[in-house]
This record gives sequence, structure tokens and C-alpha cells, in this order.
Amino acid sequence: MESKRITVFAGHYGSGKTNIAVNYALKLRKEFDRVDIADLDIVNPYFRTKDSEKQLEKRGIHLISSEYANSNVDVPAMPSEAYAIIDDTSLRAVIDVGGDDRGALALGRYAPAIIEQNDYEMLFVVNKYRPLTSDCASALRVMREIETAGGIRFTGIVNNSNLGDETTEECVLASLGYADEISKASGLPIRMTAVREELFDGLRDKVINCFAIKLYVKQSWAKQEEDLWQE
Repeated sequence: MESKRITVFAGHYGSGKTNIAVNYALKLRKEFDRVDIADLDIVNPYFRTKDSEKQLEKRGIHLISSEYANSNVDVPAMPSEAYAIIDDTSLRAVIDVGGDDRGALALGRYAPAIIEQNDYEMLFVVNKYRPLTSDCASALRVMREIETAGGIRFTGIVNNSNLGDETTEECVLASLGYADEISKASGLPIRMTAVREELFDGLRDKVINCFAIKLYVKQSWAKQEEDLWQE
């Protein structure tokens, strides 16, 4: 996938967008001298880009996040330096947006400037195996809600269908039709299919734009389900 200056990842809670964002930032760092990643998740304090701060810093990637991230205080506020990802055109920027339409509200303040620069990808991360995006119609509904809240349209799709530690090659292959249906219904291309690193060699010749990821952000599926149904 040819990179734009700004790449935004958004999707439903539990879609795995934070892991994708971290891995994509690490990929960009191999190609560009300056890479920033901004955690705009002001809704969910449990699974955040902040969890990967040490790995990012070790590789020279600057993390922008709320000072309250990973604390027991969750305040809907972003540091002013977040605007640097828009203003400084010399860097590559990755933005991790909070889940669903509520999480996308934080993106709204940056959307006009991102659109004006017109050098961005807005990628919708989907997971066939999550309960509220298990079919095309449900996924499209979430997509439109995020676009409305964030004030910016998606430009592509990331298929991150997985079952956590139980993911097999067959799970990934079974999700390709689902992602293709979303692509055709929305008119958006599938930019990548993310797979766990240990599955990559077995899938690289079977999946177009296969993207290997390491799990830098550990997630408790049980906790995610609990949070989901408490919404």
C-alpha cells in the first residue's frame, strides 16, 4: 500500500485498529525519518496506543496521547501538540481513532485540515468475528456512523478479521468474502488484510496485500466483551 502523509485508522470497538496503527507506524519508520502516531481514543481507557509507548520510542516514533492515558482518569481532552501532525508536513503521521462514532468525535476537530491538505488515507478496520460487525450491513452501518461523527469519509478498508489467539489460516481465508462484500457495497478498496506474524508465511501467496502484524497491544477479549455490552 502506497502511504499517504497522514493515515487514519478507525473502526468498531475490538476491531484491532490500535494494533494495526502501531504496526503500520513501525512499518513507516523503516521508510521515513520522522513518524508520529497520535492516540485520539478519548473513550476507551483499556486498549490504547499508549500501551506500546516503549516499543515506539525505541524505534524513534513520537507518540502523542492524552496525559491521562493508562491512568484511572479518562478525560476527553487531547494535548495541543496533536495539531503538529497536521501542521508539520515534513513528517508521516498515523492516527488511532477511538471506537465507533463516539470515539470518532475527537477526529472532528482535525478533519477539516486533513481534508484540505488532501494527502491522507482514512481506513476502516473490520473484523468479521466481532458480534456487531459480523455481516456487511452491520459493518456499513458502523462505517457511516463514524464518518458522520468524524466529519471525514473513509478511503479504504483493512480486513483484520481474527479470533485472537485462536486465529488460524482458515479463519483469515473465510473472511475474504466478507471483506470483499463490504468493499463492493461501499465502493472502497481493500488496502490490506492484516494477519498475525506467525500466519504470514502461510497466507502471503493466498491473500492480496497481506500485512503481517505483531501484537504489541495485548487485549483481553473477555474484558472487551464486558465493556461492549455495558455500552
